[in-house]
Amino acid sequence: MTTPLTPDDSATPPPAKATHTARAHSFNAAAAQYAANRPSYPPALFDALEELTGRPLKGSRVVDVGAGTGLATARLHERGADVIAVEPGAGMAAEFHRSLPGVPVVRGNGNALPLAGHSADLLTYAQAWHWTDPARAVPEALRVLRPGGALALWWNTDALDVPWIAESARRVDRHFAGQNLSAEKRDIDARLADPTGSLTFVQREIRWSRRVPLDTHLANLGSHSVFLTDTEERAAAFLAQERRHLLGVFPDGVVEETYDVHLLLGTTPTPPPHLPTA
Repeated sequence: MTTPLTPDDSATPPPAKATHTARAHSFNAAAAQYAANRPSYPPALFDALEELTGRPLKGSRVVDVGAGTGLATARLHERGADVIAVEPGAGMAAEFHRSLPGVPVVRGNGNALPLAGHSADLLTYAQAWHWTDPARAVPEALRVLRPGGALALWWNTDALDVPWIAESARRVDRHFAGQNLSAEKRDIDARLADPTGSLTFVQREIRWSRRVPLDTHLANLGSHSVFLTDTEERAAAFLAQERRHLLGVFPDGVVEETYDVHLLLGTTPTPPPHLPTA
């Protein structure tokens, strides 16, 4: 069942487009909402990391950059990785401490990592690479990674071949006049991920889904930066109308969200073995 697209009678002109920096900082005031409602990642993603890197996560030295509230960090930790998190935001780092008190988190960002050189087997960026400047972040990754280490970037992207998800995405795009972050993330490819050309990426897509109450789905939607930097009135009006649309699709109030995890993994060169001299 699909819901006809109808104009939002309560819509007001959108505010000026928020800056990249304002959007990046917006999560700190909504860290608890983010932690409680954002989707995590499927086991198949971490299986793919092990397959593509050729080494188990267990015992690997992993740095989760832009860790946020620790959604990906927790999964890496569960797989036995020796993981440290890097997070620039005070509010997100505080929520991380509450969720994962036994995992270290340091303040910093991918453009200037607060880490020693050649200290990590794997750097991960879950929903975070688009907040970096890749021209600076790639050299930093190469500095911190050990020879043969890997840089893994991934995003949960909406499965737009699912009709209700495509309709919802169009409503969001209209509301924000093209500012929807999900569209930006879908456009990231290996060339944009590494403008320096230093890494060769392999790509994987992994489909997964979760069933959540409608309130959780709407809180997840509202935790995205475009909503957090919108006015409270416009965001509330949109989410109220979105509730009405989705109740037409999911009358029992349980939403099945479907995602495609888009994974890019680049491996650093392994130096040739030392040859004995004559």
